Amino acid sequence: MHCFTLTEQDHIAHLVLNRPEALNTMNPAFWRELDAVLTRLHEEGTARALVISSTGKHFSAGMALETFGGDIAMDDASPEGRSAVFDLLTDMQATFTKLETLRIPVVAAIHGGCIGGAVDMVTACCIRYAAADAFFCIQEINIGMVADVGTLQRLPKLVPLGIVKELAYTGRRLPAARALACGLVNEVFDSQQAALAAALQCAREIAAKPPVAVWGTKQAIHYARDHSVDDSLRQMGWIQGAIWSNRHVREAVQAGKEKRPAAFPALAPLRSFRDAG
Repeated sequence: MHCFTLTEQDHIAHLVLNRPEALNTMNPAFWRELDAVLTRLHEEGTARALVISSTGKHFSAGMALETFGGDIAMDDASPEGRSAVFDLLTDMQATFTKLETLRIPVVAAIHGGCIGGAVDMVTACCIRYAAADAFFCIQEINIGMVADVGTLQRLPKLVPLGIVKELAYTGRRLPAARALACGLVNEVFDSQQAALAAALQCAREIAAKPPVAVWGTKQAIHYARDHSVDDSLRQMGWIQGAIWSNRHVREAVQAGKEKRPAAFPALAPLRSFRDAG
């Protein structure tokens, strides 16, 4: 991969944005590689948590301008060109949505600038830890466009609407301390290294739990965010009925009594229809 490095150890996948010389901007290769990595992690089922971190001065300076290159991709002079804009954005949105729908939790460790498309990216993660130098910026308004890959849809679910509007209308920077105060990040740490250590520790704690129970919990939380309490309780009953395991409960209780790590099976691998035959 050109834009990332990926390691997996003790059931924890660690994806690192690795183009510091380019401020980890999101070029076409970024989108291809991220989509492929998330698809693989989703289908394999061996990782139990994903940590995303970065390198260099900034977490990511957002979209690279060449992402929108080409005569058709951003052609606003014809209906055919404008329809291609829709399709391009739909594909990009789907990649970040894979973070949200991944079968495992995603923990982001953020330092420096988290700008433009990077805000779209981290708002699709489950948990966000930040270094004290981190800041968030809805940069799109500063270059004459509307944020379009998830920020305006997910950020209002995370922080008060007035703060979303302030950031989206003005393009101001949201520093780490204020991001913590409004609930965008879970905790702020003195350094990039400390934020990453906290993210990895969180991932280790997640990985120690039954993967199928973590999967069910993520399903229930996201459903409840977008549905009524009554609908969400009904969905919870279906999930619990589908994944309940007396063996998992017994193992968790016994491991606690014996002060040892519990042993749980991995998620089943998925086989895509395109691989069948």
